[in-house]
Amino acid sequence: MHGIQLKKGKDCARIEGNFSNTASSETAKDMSKKYDIIHFEALGPEATYLQAETKKAIERKEIPEGHTYLITPKNLQEYMRDDASATLPDIITTKTHSVLPDRYISGKKKSVVTRSAGYDHFEHLVDRVNIASLREYCVNAVAQTAIKFLYAAAGQLNHYTVNTATFERKDSRAFIELDRHLVCTVFGVGKIGKRTYELAEANGLTVQGVDIRQDELSALYGESVRFVSKEEAIQTSDIIINAMNLTRNKDSRFYNMGYFSKSYLGQAKKRLIFINVTRGEIAPESVIANLYRAGKIIGIGLDVFSNESLFAELLNKQANVTDADVLAARGLVEKAIERSSNIYVQPHQGFNSDIAAQTKAVEAIKHVEAWYRNGGAGFDEQLPYY
Repeated sequence: MHGIQLKKGKDCARIEGNFSNTASSETAKDMSKKYDIIHFEALGPEATYLQAETKKAIERKEIPEGHTYLITPKNLQEYMRDDASATLPDIITTKTHSVLPDRYISGKKKSVVTRSAGYDHFEHLVDRVNIASLREYCVNAVAQTAIKFLYAAAGQLNHYTVNTATFERKDSRAFIELDRHLVCTVFGVGKIGKRTYELAEANGLTVQGVDIRQDELSALYGESVRFVSKEEAIQTSDIIINAMNLTRNKDSRFYNMGYFSKSYLGQAKKRLIFINVTRGEIAPESVIANLYRAGKIIGIGLDVFSNESLFAELLNKQANVTDADVLAARGLVEKAIERSSNIYVQPHQGFNSDIAAQTKAVEAIKHVEAWYRNGGAGFDEQLPYY
C-alpha cells in the first residue's frame, strides 16, 4: 500500500489514500487531485475505520487496486467553499449535513452513500441520484440507547440523583418497575425497531409494534413481533418508543412529519413515558413539552431534536429563533440539565458505540464494493427501499 497520508486538521484527521503501485505526487495532488471517492463528515474513529475497511476491500479485490480516496471531516459545502474548482467523483459518501450542489447532480447519474440509518435529507433526490443508506451499523447501539432512556425515566433517575445531595430516602417518589403489566409500543419495527422490541421484551415488558409495513414485516418476523394498529396502541400503551425513519415526502405512504401530534397523543388512556431515538421532526417538542406539563407524559427520553442545525445555533447563542419546537426543545434540555424534571436528553449518539463506529464503516464500504461490481451504475440496495 502506497501514498497514505494523514494530515491533522483542527478538528480531525484528513486522510488520503492511493492504492496504486506508486505514490501520488504531493505537488500534483495540490494542483489537480482527482479521487475515485470522497468520504465527507468523517470524524474520529470513523475516519480510521473507513481507511482500514477500504484497505481490506482492496485486498479482497472487491475494490480496484488503483482506487484513490479522500476522507475528510468537512461537509461537502465546506469542502467546495475551500476549493471551488475541486472535482467531485461519481461516488461520494456523506452524513446528514452535506448538501449536494445542483451542478454535481446534473448530467451523468451520480451515486451517494449517506452514512446514516436515516435518509430523509436526500430522499427528494431519489429520481436523480443513486442513494444508499446504512441499514445495519447502529442497530444495537440505538436500541440500547432507547432502553437506557427507559430505565432513566421509569426509575426517576433525576429525582433520586438530586436526593443524594441530602441523602433523602424517606420522601423519595416510587419509581416504576419494568414488568409484564406495562405495555411498551415500538413505532417503526425495522432493523432498529426490531432490536428495540427484543430488548424491551427481554427487560420484562409486554411489547407490541406499530408499522405501516405490518403485512410485509409479519411475513418476515413471523410470531416474534405482535403488531397492532396505531389506534389500539395509543389506547393501551404505557411506554412509546419512536424508532421510525423520517419521511418528509407528503406523497409517500410513509410520510410521518409530526406523526406524534397533540390530537394523537392526547388520546392516551394512561400516562406515558415517551422516548424518541430517530428523528425529532416525527414528535414535535412543543407537543411533548405541553403534554408533560399537563401530566399526560410522565417521562421523556430524547437524543434527537427538530431542525438540529438551528437548535444547535440556539443553544450556542448564535441565532435568534422563533420556531416553537426548537424553543420547546431548549426548555426540555434545560430541565434535563437542571435535573428538575423526569426528562433525559443527549445529542444523538446512538451511533457512537465502539462497535457501531466500526460497523458503520464496514457497511459504507460494502455499498462501495457493490457500486464497483455494478460498473458504477448504482448500488445493490438503494432508495426507494419499499
